Amino acid sequence: MIDFAELKIDALLVSGLANIRYLTGFTGSNALFLLTAHNRAARTASGVLFTDPRYTIQASEECNCQVKTVRGPLVAAVAQAIGRKRLKRIGFEKSRLVFDTYQTLKESLPLGASLRPLGAVVEKLRMVKTEQEIALIRRSVNTNSAAFAATLGSFRTGASESELAAELEYQMCRQGAEKPSFETIVASGARTALPHAQPTSRRFGNNELILIDMGCFQDSYASDMTRMVFLGRPNNRIRAMYQAVLEAQLAGVDAVRDGATASQVDQAARRVLKGRGLEKEFVHSTGHGLGLEIHEPPRLGKREKTKLQAGMVVTIEPGVYIRGLGGVRIEDTVLVTQNGCDVLTPTTKELKVL
Repeated sequence: MIDFAELKIDALLVSGLANIRYLTGFTGSNALFLLTAHNRAARTASGVLFTDPRYTIQASEECNCQVKTVRGPLVAAVAQAIGRKRLKRIGFEKSRLVFDTYQTLKESLPLGASLRPLGAVVEKLRMVKTEQEIALIRRSVNTNSAAFAATLGSFRTGASESELAAELEYQMCRQGAEKPSFETIVASGARTALPHAQPTSRRFGNNELILIDMGCFQDSYASDMTRMVFLGRPNNRIRAMYQAVLEAQLAGVDAVRDGATASQVDQAARRVLKGRGLEKEFVHSTGHGLGLEIHEPPRLGKREKTKLQAGMVVTIEPGVYIRGLGGVRIEDTVLVTQNGCDVLTPTTKELKVL
């Protein structure tokens, strides 16, 4: 529920496409959604969706709200609707609304109307997933893992990072996904120390680590997984680094439960790496929520106070990155439950040695 009285607004202008999709069912690329204060049940999305003629048929089939097709700028039609409804305090998504659109809307508002910047109003609703959403995320996770398994035969000396990334994305779609949920990360050798490495033409050599971070969208819901492969025979240093990250990841998973804070999960993983002298090599947060977007609240970081709730879906992905040697990250998608969590990712976390 969106509490308009608490937010001190008469209407909410939703511009983030994922938020519009959540509230209305619309999956197109151009829309604004105006939700007015008398529509208390925001989850029913009883407002007006503004879109362009390309989406007239699609919106009528997808949406559970009034649809207005607009020829020309959507924001002009929104301003006219605000005037007709005599709305005065218009909340908007400050992290989503493009500045140019904000300026145009501000200049077009009727006398006496004003814009109020708001934080993650709809995103907070989206944090706890419905049973249907959980089923769709689980399906996406399984498809992602099936794509990884189908690609294992392509991990061989002489193959390139970009070739493997292309094969992974091909297999995602072949298994039923619409598209990757982010640009697939494939890094090899010392480049595994780059947490967000982009695939290059570099070819795999003997006795090298390969890091694969991959996810897909299926039925609009995201999945995310990171796994490690080693070509050859890993030495003791690599094995020790992998074991440390694995134990940190398992500690993070064990800390996930209804009522735990996001920082407690992060601390659980970080504590293990600190005990191995590797805390400074862990340079990002332990995880993030996912759903209609690959990155959603809550963030699992050092100072995050959000309390986890049953029905949230998050990633647990600690990593260690050492310049000149390489990096290790292990990531699962996890469902928060009343008594702990359900690890949705079926792929084994053992280091795959080929």
